Amino acid sequence: MNEIIAKPRRPGRPPKVPRPDDFDTREALIRCGVEVLTEQGFMATGIDAILKRVGVPKGSFYHYFASKEAFGLAVLDSYAHYFARRLDRWLLDESLSPLERLAGFVQESKVNIARHAFRRGCLVGNMGQEVSVLPSGFREALENVFLDWQARLSVCFEAAVTVRELPARTDCSELAAYFWIGWEGAVLRARLVQNAQPLDTFIIGFLRGLPR
Repeated sequence: MNEIIAKPRRPGRPPKVPRPDDFDTREALIRCGVEVLTEQGFMATGIDAILKRVGVPKGSFYHYFASKEAFGLAVLDSYAHYFARRLDRWLLDESLSPLERLAGFVQESKVNIARHAFRRGCLVGNMGQEVSVLPSGFREALENVFLDWQARLSVCFEAAVTVRELPARTDCSELAAYFWIGWEGAVLRARLVQNAQPLDTFIIGFLRGLPR
């Protein structure tokens, strides 16, 4: 592999910082932001800590983001797209029945949160808990993410109605909203007690309570 050599700085542009994974600076900052904000939240996270962890100068940050708020919204957008892809991977998997798809998503989530020793939660849920002190632009952005997740799960429940896992009278949108409200609470509780029991308790109760 050819050695990566930093190019001379051009006027008006920050230098590229060599990285083993060849991410550009903006992507590296956002990825680091996702990791840190899922653990610490937005308000408790300082930009200097992000810069130190990634290894770039402050000038590079302000080249890509006008403010901490702009950075936070970019991180939120990146996380939302990642999570949507993950949902689609499970909820659109026609090799499983619709409710099996939901169970698979839950099981994978349990593995992921345990892998990070229950330090990381849901970025959207974390920010939602901070919404009263976040800049005003976050409120609408967060609600739009939840509505997107709700719509994706509603489609899965509609498929469950088609194959008669759920009765025809099921309000799929309302059921999807109910799931996400409960799921976010379960993730919060799992981080609090440092084990997956709240996630198990929630999904068992949710599935038992489904209309028959």
